[in-house]
Amino acid sequence: MTINETQDEIIEEFSEIDDWMDRYAYIIDLGNALEGVDESVKTPDHLIEGCQSRVWLDAKLTDDGKVEYAAESDAIIVKGIISLLIKVLSGHTPDEILGADLYFIPKIGLSEHLSPTRSNGLLAMVKQMRLYALAFKELQEKNKA
Repeated sequence: MTINETQDEIIEEFSEIDDWMDRYAYIIDLGNALEGVDESVKTPDHLIEGCQSRVWLDAKLTDDGKVEYAAESDAIIVKGIISLLIKVLSGHTPDEILGADLYFIPKIGLSEHLSPTRSNGLLAMVKQMRLYALAFKELQEKNKA
């Protein structure tokens, strides 16, 4: 499934939920379903700067050139938000991730229903995921040379 197909699926899921309290509950459910990370990942190196809550993000480049993300947060709503980002971006190539327009965020109204600090955290999570993709892209190009 492409990044845009996944985003369209998320937009469709959220369009069926009218009330924002129910949407928050759904985001929390997504967070509860997130597998999380090993304790060894919960280090300052994996902590995302700019988040009010603590969010640890890890990424690996698979043998077939795709980026796989894993994350954990101490705040349940943030854990749900990062799980949405993982659902959209994980399993794609660095180029696909770097070229992605994450239009599902404004389409589901997420930005406007988050506090300013949570919105900053969302931007920081996206930025860190893109930085991992960029690092993996550079590694792939270096290995080709």
